[in-house]
Amino acid sequence: MALEVKRLQLATLRGVDGLEWPVHGFVVTYPGGAVLVDTGVGGPQKWLSDWRVVNRSVADVLEEHGLTPGDIGLVINTHLHFDHCGQNAVFKHAAFYVQRAELDRARRESPQLADWFDFMGASFELLDGDTEILPGLSVIATPGHTVGHQSVRVAAADGTSDLLIGDAAYTPRQYRDPDSENLPDGQAGDVVAWRASVRRIRAVHGRVQFCHSAEIVHS
Repeated sequence: MALEVKRLQLATLRGVDGLEWPVHGFVVTYPGGAVLVDTGVGGPQKWLSDWRVVNRSVADVLEEHGLTPGDIGLVINTHLHFDHCGQNAVFKHAAFYVQRAELDRARRESPQLADWFDFMGASFELLDGDTEILPGLSVIATPGHTVGHQSVRVAAADGTSDLLIGDAAYTPRQYRDPDSENLPDGQAGDVVAWRASVRRIRAVHGRVQFCHSAEIVHS
């Protein structure tokens, strides 16, 4: 099955270094359907103000690519932080593929986000580790940033892959040097697990795409 990845610019916010960071999602299209990886920013107004969010409607961004929310058959959340699941409610018709451990963590740690990801009628497909979602489209468990973080692997026609790694690494710098002692705030909730996950991604041959950087790294 031929898959195509398109990067979506969903917002900007003030990063942990005080600089402006992009917030990217990705749409994976295939003959007859489309999958969205992360939905962008949403949450309590105080959070948006504190992070200096300049937000965009995910529906408007999809329209720029000739798509509507109704074209999205399923959503994969790399994890359930406010800048990755904040517009899940736009896709109430779709199932949300998330690691079971991540949903448990978010319900426990972020009840303020319930209206954005855990709304009435939300349909979850709970995963326990690596899982093939569709032919050529799979998730790789990459805990460390959060306990249930996952990355997405999209098979390319040339035999390589696009790796959509969410916040498994904020930037190419963290990705290239996981053994650095100078990790930014919030990068790793569990440093040992995080380093193991980055090494695992680095072992996969493909193009690594980030949520908070437009740079593409070849692994």
